[in-house]
Order: sequence, then structure tokens, then C-alpha cells
Amino acid sequence: MKFKLTIILLIMCSARLIAQQSTLDFDLKKANYLYHFAYECIDQEYPNKLGQVLGDDSYLAPPRVLHPAFYGCFDWHSSVHGHWTLVTILTEFPDFEYRNEILAKLQKNITKENIEKEIAYFDDEHNNTYERTYGWAWLLKLDEALREWDAPEAKNLQQNLSPLVELISGKFTEFLDKLVYPIRIGEHSNIAFGMSFAYDWAKKYDNVLATKIEEKAREYYLNDCQCPLTWEPGGFDFLSPCLQEASIMQKVLGEQEFKKWLKKFLPKFEKNPETFLEIAVVTDRSDGKLAHLDGLNFSRAWCLYEMGYALQNSKMIELADKHFHYSYDKMDSGEYAGAHWLASFAVYALEKSMDADN
Repeated sequence: MKFKLTIILLIMCSARLIAQQSTLDFDLKKANYLYHFAYECIDQEYPNKLGQVLGDDSYLAPPRVLHPAFYGCFDWHSSVHGHWTLVTILTEFPDFEYRNEILAKLQKNITKENIEKEIAYFDDEHNNTYERTYGWAWLLKLDEALREWDAPEAKNLQQNLSPLVELISGKFTEFLDKLVYPIRIGEHSNIAFGMSFAYDWAKKYDNVLATKIEEKAREYYLNDCQCPLTWEPGGFDFLSPCLQEASIMQKVLGEQEFKKWLKKFLPKFEKNPETFLEIAVVTDRSDGKLAHLDGLNFSRAWCLYEMGYALQNSKMIELADKHFHYSYDKMDSGEYAGAHWLASFAVYALEKSMDADN
């Protein structure tokens, strides 16, 4: 009798796990579709948005001179997460058809000499807060990917990158020390996003930054309640302020503490998330700001996967799948406004969709 009961319980648990698994699969077909977005733009210099502060005439130089490692993909941070996309695809698919071509571009860009020039830029008195904190977070994510890529070439690339990573991790800690109030918008400077990505790296490689992020996340967000999720999205959002906050708190709080916090922060969200979140509609993919909303669908998806798996909530996972599919099916619009960066968000969402065991 006990044996039969055990079998029944195992079957029920297995069925439950299957029901809670995303329908997505990061397969070779998706990799072949997504890689070319990053591959084609990491060395495409123009159009380019530099975002620099000019100290004098000498600052006027082409992107490839100012940022010899990360000059493509329209802007610095998109170039960084374009590199991350390619490393991640090669990690997932070691025998990828275009491995050698991708590797050649990575090795051309991430050299010791190029990274020294990048460091000089970030050390400049007029640009020492450049890419704070969105680009910083993606640089740490790239370093994390290189460290975890089981390929002989990865070690050299990571060693070349590491001096810039060390500089940025120090800047991140110093900035959090000074930041009294959290930045809650749905674009680049959202501090919950920056801390969430940085924490993934720091808890493995930088205990000082990890401890600082844990401290500041609690300081900023522990007493938050009733986040106005129905106010989202803003017209230019590519991040959800509410869901990004939940993402970092899920990482720094214990399981039971997070569940208790979430019930106050997003009341009734667990029961029916679709009531609070409608898929973001993009009306013009040639407009860079409006194209942000495709990124929002992907970033919402990865936050929903994180929470859905942790809470064993199939409704969140189903909603994540719907967000992903809406924008994935429209990615190849031919518009560079989205093509230069969206593959990174799609790949990260796919990675999170497979994290059921984590």
C-alpha cells in the first residue's frame, strides 16, 4: 500500500513539474536565428550613439578609437551584451556551425590593448560615470559568461577583460555607497536591474560588491508594498520597475522571507498575474524608443520565469511564454533600432526559461 502511494505521489509531482515547465526550448534553430543579430553588429561602427562628455577637441574621435573593444551595435552597452550573446551561444552549443567566425571577432575585439584603452576612457575625469549602471552590469555579465565558458580560448579573453571588470566592480560598490534613493524607472538606469545582474556575478567573484548589493536592496526595497504594476508599461520602458525589484529581492532574501515580502509588494499577483500584466504592443519598430517595448516583453519574461519556478506558479510561466513569443515572432523586422540589442534579451529570457532546477 505504501509503495503504491509513493508511486502515485511521484506521478503527481512529475505531472506538476511538467505543467510548470516553460514551453520554450533554446534549441539550435533559435541559436542560428539569434546569433546573427549580435554577430553582424559587434563590428558595425555606424550608426553610433556615443553618449560621451567632451572635455576638449581631442575627445572628438570615431567610436573605434574611443572604444576599440566595444564600438559596434549602435552604443557601448549594446556592444557589450552583443558579445555576451555570442559567448552564451557558444557555451550552449560548443559545436555551433559559426563558432570559428564568432571566435575570430571576439578575439579581435577583446584584446589586452583594447581593454587598456577602454579603461583609460572610464578613468577620464569627464566620463568616469559612463554607462552607469546598465553597461556596468552587462560587462559583469559578460565576464561571468567568459568564466563559465568551457573552451580553451575563454580563459585568455577573460584575462584580457578582467582589468576593466575590476575597475567597474569597484565603481559599482562606490556608487551604491553614495546612492541614497533607488532609481525606479523602466530604462537603463533602473538600479534594481543593475544590482540584479551585478549580484549574479558578485556572489561568485566579489564578496564586497555582493554584500553591498544585499545591504542596499534591503535598504531600498524591504518596506515597499503595493507596487503599481497596472501603471506599467511606460511608453519607452524596456524594464519593468516592479518585476525588476522583485527579481533582485528574490535573489537576496531567503525563500520564506521573499514569499512574505512578495505578498505585500504585489498583492494577488501570484493568483492571477494576467490581470496585472498585458503584453506590451509595439507600434513602430523603426523608432528606437518605441522598440524598447519588445525588450520589455523579454525582460518581463525572464523575471516571470525566475518567480514562476521559485514559487511553482504555472500561471507566471505561461505568461512569460506569451510575452516571449509575442516579441520573438517579430524580431526580424529589418529595423536596426531593435536588431542591435534585442537578441541579448531574447537569449537571456531563453536561459531563464530553462532554469527550472535552479
